[in-house]
Amino acid sequence: MDRCLDPGVAARDEKGETMVVVPLLQPENESKAERRTCGAECTNWARIAAGGSLLAGGVLLLTGRHRAGLAVAATGTTLALLDQQEVLRAWWDALPSYIEDALHLLDRVQASVEELSAQSERLHRALSR
Repeated sequence: MDRCLDPGVAARDEKGETMVVVPLLQPENESKAERRTCGAECTNWARIAAGGSLLAGGVLLLTGRHRAGLAVAATGTTLALLDQQEVLRAWWDALPSYIEDALHLLDRVQASVEELSAQSERLHRALSR
């Protein structure tokens, strides 16, 4: 007898008793349970856990337990980043423009320092005559 039957098909086992295969998965035509939507009354547990971990990590760092404090603070930071994925993605997308702005600023500072150095040498030569 073939053991692979379609769901809902009846068959007989070795003892001659009738067996029915019942599907365990929910059929597509049945409505799926709606996901509970939260309003202002829902608590964001990930945010609370992240804040508590960061606070506990800070307290541990202040009391001198550096390894434990760093571990707990890292956990809190990870939870915060997991909770705020959209913000993290926006920061990541904006990062190249910030780096470019910082490089332009450093170029301007370098040019100013070189100009100041050149003026200092000219002034030194003029005063040493």
